[in-house]
Parts: sequence; structure tokens; C-alpha cells
Amino acid sequence: MPEAASDTRATIGDSEFDRDTAVTRRAPGVYDIDLSAGWTIISAVNGGYLLAVLGRALADTLPHPDPFTISAHYLTASQPGPAVIRTEAVRTGRTLSTGQASLFQYDEQGTEVERIRVLASYGDLDALPEDVRTTAKPPAFPPMDQCFGPEDGPAPVEGSSAITDRLMLKLDPSTLGWALGAPSGKGEMRSWFGLADGRDADPLSLLLAVDALPPTAFEIGLSGWVPTVELTVHVRCRPAPGPLRVSLTTRNLAGGFLEEDGEVWDSADRLVAQSRQLARVRLG
Repeated sequence: MPEAASDTRATIGDSEFDRDTAVTRRAPGVYDIDLSAGWTIISAVNGGYLLAVLGRALADTLPHPDPFTISAHYLTASQPGPAVIRTEAVRTGRTLSTGQASLFQYDEQGTEVERIRVLASYGDLDALPEDVRTTAKPPAFPPMDQCFGPEDGPAPVEGSSAITDRLMLKLDPSTLGWALGAPSGKGEMRSWFGLADGRDADPLSLLLAVDALPPTAFEIGLSGWVPTVELTVHVRCRPAPGPLRVSLTTRNLAGGFLEEDGEVWDSADRLVAQSRQLARVRLG
């Protein structure tokens, strides 16, 4: 059972998310992990969870603690179970270090298969200057008690979306037309976001947040799996305690591919992460 069933709030470093993203160093630049089935959609492991796993391995490899920018190419779908991560420090500087990482699993024939490849730059978020000049504004959200989560809808097929049990999602009703059979066609998805066990957000969980909402393709009027091809996340500052607000927008679907632009805002009305991903959709 997920830790959401407990009345005790989890803390950063001591939560289901931390345990399920923990990697074991086998040798310099080589890490083992057992990918948890708790972060799956149908049978595939969620891309944001995978990004957090690789982000944790790179944090151990590089001299700087926090991901500033991380770009991932999803080569094949990852499955729950054993995986190996190989990392490499590409360049180390005074304020930024850059590394790359790949995650591998074995197929039914015992052949090693690369699932995801990442290039990232790390720094220290706490050392950044406080000067902010921006035209970005927090998205307008209804209060959380006027939004809706998975628990408010029909019971899902057992095992179809284990990840939702580990998340606190409260979606803006104006982006829920797809759930009522009347998608808006606007390609927007907005939600309050947190981890179900109460753990506050940190830079690694921001990598999960940008890929945890229902896909904007649903509000365009499409259904089915929307696999990520490439995902880039920029972490702008360390989030304040409290729930996050996540806003996703798609402006262009062409040739069976769409983009999703994401913003993550914290409880202090700061833009703490931005993302863009390219995803494949099934048409017709």
C-alpha cells in the first residue's frame, strides 16, 4: 500500500519517492536500481519518475547537488524491475558541472537495452542571486477544494495507473472536459500537485511533477497512450513547502507529434520549474 494511507507526513529524504528513486553505487559511474511498479501507467514506468532516478544518480556523480537543466531522450519503454545506470562527468566547472547518464535493462533474450539517455547540467540552487525579472505570472487556479482528483471519478481498472495512488492531484475543472466526454479542444491541463504521503517538493520531485498530469492530448480530443520522445526540464529555484501548481499547454499537434510546455509554481508564487516535451500521439 502507498504511504498515502498513513496520517504521518513524509519528509524529504524519508518518503516512498526517495526510497523508490534511490540508487546503489556498484562502482564509480555505475548504479543499480529496482524500478518500482508503483510509478507505472498501465505497464510502463512514468517518464518523470525515470528522470528523477537518473537525476539522483547524476547528483551522486557530479560535484554540484542540484539539476539546473536536464534533457532526456526516451528510447524504449522502461518496465518495473532491475536496471543499471551508467553516468559520466563531461565537464566540471566552478558553478556548473555537466554529466550524461543512460539507463539499461535486459530484454527477454538477455540483451542489454538502453531505455533512456540524459544530458544534464548541475549547480547549487542555494547559491543563485535573488534578482528576478520576469513577465511570467502564476496560472489562475480555483481553490483546491473546488478541483477534482482521480478519487472523484469512476474507479480505474485495477493496475492501470498505480502512480495516481502516490500523487496528490486536484485538477482545474476547466481542463476536465475530456473526463466528461466533452474535451475543450484547447490543449490545456492544470492541477494542484503534491506527493500523496505529504512530502514537500524538492528539485528532484520537480522532475516528476512536469510529467505527472494527464496529457494535454486528452483535452484536444485524443485518447490512449501519449509516449514521451524527449523531455527537457529547467529547475529555476528550490520550491517552498506546500502544494505546487502545474500548468501544461499544447499549441501545435502535427504529423502525429505534439509539444507540451510546462510551468511549475510553488506556494510562494515563484516559477520553480519549466519544461518542454515532444510526445507521440495516435491519430484515427
